[in-house]
Amino acid sequence: MAGGIGSRFWPMSNEELPKQFLDILGCGKTLIQLTMQRFQDIVPAENVWVVTGERYKDLVYEQLPDVPKKNVLLEPCRRNTAPCICYVSTKIKKRNPKAVVVVTPSDHVILDVPAFKEAINESLEYTSETDAIVTLGIKPNRPETGYGYIKADLGFSSARMKNLYRVDAFKEKPDIDTAKQYIALPEYFWNAGIFVWSVNTIVNAFRVYESQMWKSFEALMPQFDTPKEQKAVNEVYENCKSISVDYAIMEKAEDIFVRPADIGWSDLGTWTSLLMLSDKDVYGNALIGDNIRVFETRNSVVHTTHLREVVVQGLDGYVVVEKDGALLICKLSEEQRIGLFHE
Repeated sequence: MAGGIGSRFWPMSNEELPKQFLDILGCGKTLIQLTMQRFQDIVPAENVWVVTGERYKDLVYEQLPDVPKKNVLLEPCRRNTAPCICYVSTKIKKRNPKAVVVVTPSDHVILDVPAFKEAINESLEYTSETDAIVTLGIKPNRPETGYGYIKADLGFSSARMKNLYRVDAFKEKPDIDTAKQYIALPEYFWNAGIFVWSVNTIVNAFRVYESQMWKSFEALMPQFDTPKEQKAVNEVYENCKSISVDYAIMEKAEDIFVRPADIGWSDLGTWTSLLMLSDKDVYGNALIGDNIRVFETRNSVVHTTHLREVVVQGLDGYVVVEKDGALLICKLSEEQRIGLFHE
């Protein structure tokens, strides 16, 4: 899924160049390229599908040249994750009714790729043999109010695979007091938004729980892979409600399991999360770019990959970012207001 606009990473990202198409980590690869890379031993490139906005198709073609263009599906407008997943699942089912599918955001970071591959391969094996849905659960290490949570029944593991546990409930983003309660209990996990299921299982779930949406995309099947497809999809999207797959399917379906995964995951939704993930100097600074010098500076992010020389003095808990002539200097504690600052 690659349709988000990533506005929270201004000035690096904007509606024309969302964060999934940027080298946020300063490692030489964009986030969507890193996502593709960690699947290279799991899924062949010809079986990778990308759902993105029409305006981003050239970026996808350029950054993921091994993905067939016919596997890049274009949304005419943003309608959250349920229509996106319903559309691509219907197309995959037409091509291969026996397919097993991993759904993943394109703009997340996973540091422990071997552990991620193990979790995904186990989940693929399980869902290929059952009608279950598996979601990855990340053990919280702080009271995060920006993530949804999964409550697992740790007393009920799958008979086939002992480290899969039945999901009791999906919890919405909590307030800080509730988040503190969650992290004190072993059965709560962050919801990473990474799902594994057979294509038949998810299509049947849409048929039961979102029948109108399913009927709309099923009616398009004769037009798939024809010149008429995009126009027909555009018309369906215009009339599609905006709803997440969590609300549409996950909170209603019954046979759902969570696979706990310690994989170094982050949705990389803030500059603070980038600071937490990055290598830091002895003073807790993440310096991303060449020839950056800091003095009397602590616990800050300096992301200036396009400048020849940067000197920072006297900051504590700040983010300094430059991109294409725009400069942001902001307290990390106030970064949620970045959108207000530059409007």
